[in-house]
Amino acid sequence: MAPSVYDYVHDLEFNDLSPEAVVMAKRLVLDLYGVALGGAQTEMSRIIRDHAAGHFGGRHARMLLDGRRVSAAGAALAGGITIDALDGHDGQKLTKGHVGCGVFPSVLALMEAQACDDPREMLTALVAGYEIGTRAGIALHRTASDYHTSGAWIALACAALGARALGLTRTQTREAIGIAEYHGPRSQMMRCIDHPTMVKDGSGWGAMAGVSAAYLAADGFTGAPAITVDSADVADIWGDLGARHYVFEQYIKLYPVCRWAQPPLQAVLGLRQAHGLVSADVGYIEVTTFHQSVRLATRLPKTTEEAQYSTAYPTAVAMVHGRVGAQEVSQAAFGDAEVQRLAAGMIFAEDEDYNAAFPAHRFAHVTLVLRDGTRLTSERTEALGDPEAPLSAAVMGYKFHGLADQIIGRQRARDAVDIIADLDAEEGSMADLNRILYMP
Repeated sequence: MAPSVYDYVHDLEFNDLSPEAVVMAKRLVLDLYGVALGGAQTEMSRIIRDHAAGHFGGRHARMLLDGRRVSAAGAALAGGITIDALDGHDGQKLTKGHVGCGVFPSVLALMEAQACDDPREMLTALVAGYEIGTRAGIALHRTASDYHTSGAWIALACAALGARALGLTRTQTREAIGIAEYHGPRSQMMRCIDHPTMVKDGSGWGAMAGVSAAYLAADGFTGAPAITVDSADVADIWGDLGARHYVFEQYIKLYPVCRWAQPPLQAVLGLRQAHGLVSADVGYIEVTTFHQSVRLATRLPKTTEEAQYSTAYPTAVAMVHGRVGAQEVSQAAFGDAEVQRLAAGMIFAEDEDYNAAFPAHRFAHVTLVLRDGTRLTSERTEALGDPEAPLSAAVMGYKFHGLADQIIGRQRARDAVDIIADLDAEEGSMADLNRILYMP
């Protein structure tokens, strides 16, 4: 019989993790740290870190890539929004969202608050967070009629991890998860897709709600039972806890834009390379994809949030520059006349087979219509980095250094890679990791 979530979160130990799960956890830590470095350069991150410093008082935990001390809930909030500020973090197909951006900073904040110095515990809690968060996301999609942001179910995972860190009883843990589900941000994702702003995926707010729920439960606050955990309608989702390992079912993005935009972007890059093209060869681009990708409708972004929640813009960038990185989704890049030409003239169509395949698969194909009338059409394409075809270690390194080197320098970035690679060493300490995580 599978353990209940209330037993699982407290009983899981490092030695219960397979070697493969430990490797995956370290890959996720490196990726999340790299994306956080990029996210910390944004106005969105600056605002939330200043907000947490001013309004989430306490000295329990430091903020990621900032160092100022705030409450554990404030550190989870600031860290979650900092990572989410650059849409390059991991995700999971069936949740249509992202676990790590909320769980990772919450684990760090709780460890600081509880003076835990064990990197193996950090890896163990992180894996538990992915297992609980992914199931909570799938359960909420099944039981709710609206399409909600990741923060809605990240809250449950962070409450569970808070209960673990605080050593709550099973009864208190149930209350914490119930509080988190009730107080979590059931925000409407498609509203932000249609009107991209800094609210984004609700991840930081969900992390804050979850961590707060654990502290509330520790103080005796009670919550309504969590439907997405305790309802008979979702029992099958939790029935394989400890047997099916969702930590291996996360995708890792190669580009810092919404996952829905990445299949056409990838298809354009493939045609560009295969035919030795430059953007001046192209008259216009036709994109055939699924509905949600078409809904990413901003063509000429004015903010980085609009650029990250766009399909036309990064696809045009890929054709013009042959790459899409953090620099390309910053405001300094928006004035490129050639990118504007291709984005404004892009033609979109939905494919019913692609719609039916979503969310388990996100497909697109593109046609480059050259100035001489030639039509070059790609194969059906999915984004790189899906769990069925994970990014290689070399490509992961390319992504990380592409983000980190220009911010902290090549040598410090290499040091970070080595530090994270050794997190599972016996009798390790969080000191080296904390040094890189909390340095402004």
